[in-house]
Order: sequence, then C-alpha cells, then structure tokens
Amino acid sequence: MEKPVTEARKEFADLVNRVAYTGERIALTRRGKVMAALVSAEDLELLESLREERLDHLTQAGRHVPAEEQRPVPQPPAQPQHAPLRIAAEYRPGGPPPGRPGFGR
Repeated sequence: MEKPVTEARKEFADLVNRVAYTGERIALTRRGKVMAALVSAEDLELLESLREERLDHLTQAGRHVPAEEQRPVPQPPAQPQHAPLRIAAEYRPGGPPPGRPGFGR
C-alpha cells in the first residue's frame, strides 16, 4: 500500500497498528515518489540480516564494498528489561464498533 506522507502523519497510530498486527507494508510517498516505508519488526530483522549476509559475502569474495555499506546498521541502545507491554490499541477494519461515542477518527 502507498500512502502520501501528509496523510500518513494524520493516521500514524492506525498505520503503525496495521503494520504491527497484520504485517502489511506501507510505502510513504512525497509527490508520488516513495521516500520511506513502514514495515513490521520481523521484516526489519530480515532486512538487516540480509544486508549483513550480503556484506559478508562481498567481503569474503574480495570485492570492494561501497563506503555507505561498510557502516554497521545502527542498533538501538540497550533498554532495561521491564514487564511486557500490553496492547493499548488494535487495528480493526471498518472503523470503531457501533454505539461507542468518543471513538472514531
């Protein structure tokens, strides 16, 4: 799915939930050009491992690895372990349940 950045900004929480719970990938566009994407954490891990494997393969084959690819993928700082987070919201196609005032867009 493609979504203009201006629309995505208004619907960010819903888009994040869709990506997290359905695995949907959302391409964010500006003037019709894809600028970034929202992907699930699982897809991000896969992309990072593929990039690492590619770099290892290029290095072992003795090929020149471009400077921008030599930089390691930045890792988020280690966070202290806390109790697991609970789901605060979930994406439900079709909008809010009927008869729930105060819920909606």
